[in-house]
Amino acid sequence: FSLISVTYGATLCNMLAIQIKYDEYKIRLGPLEVLCITIWRTLEITSRLVILVLFSATLKLKAVPFLLLNFLIILFEPWVKFWRSGAQMPNNIEKNFSRVGTLVVLISITVLYAGINFSCWSALQLKLADRDLVDKGQNWGHMGLHYSVRFVENVVMVLVFNFFGVKVLLDYCHSLIALQLIIAYLISIGFMLLFFQYLHPLRSLFT
Repeated sequence: FSLISVTYGATLCNMLAIQIKYDEYKIRLGPLEVLCITIWRTLEITSRLVILVLFSATLKLKAVPFLLLNFLIILFEPWVKFWRSGAQMPNNIEKNFSRVGTLVVLISITVLYAGINFSCWSALQLKLADRDLVDKGQNWGHMGLHYSVRFVENVVMVLVFNFFGVKVLLDYCHSLIALQLIIAYLISIGFMLLFFQYLHPLRSLFT
């Protein structure tokens, strides 16, 4: 049920991201588009979470520094971009908030953003210098970097499980499990590319 809930939330995030980025257009997602997004997100999240669980079960406490570093990089990425831009902190996110309250809100949002990106692509990129806090551009570079890094991470974690993992699933072949997980993640990327190439409602706007 937790997995279904996370997948449903990620699917809605995709649809919401499209609405936010192209709010000046009338957008309608048909059943085929929703099905494609759902399959993409289901395979992506399921394979990623299973890989994380098997990796953590293999290395136990030794996995904590790697996972913590991974999370911290995602957490501080929006702040590093904000500091490098030289922009001022937005003070009108909510008129009733003080400067400290605004900072607390921004920290909370970045923690949530890092938590989502830890398991799947968030579909929205934070832009802390903007009042809307969202980069409305179609940032292909950010998406490509995310999936490239995640794929390398997944392969490394699967290899660690394959060579050092204990028999967590009776006598089932570790190599077969590893291969299935990587193939599932690659298929999810395939459905993602299928959506943006052929099913995105505003693909005619893409360069």
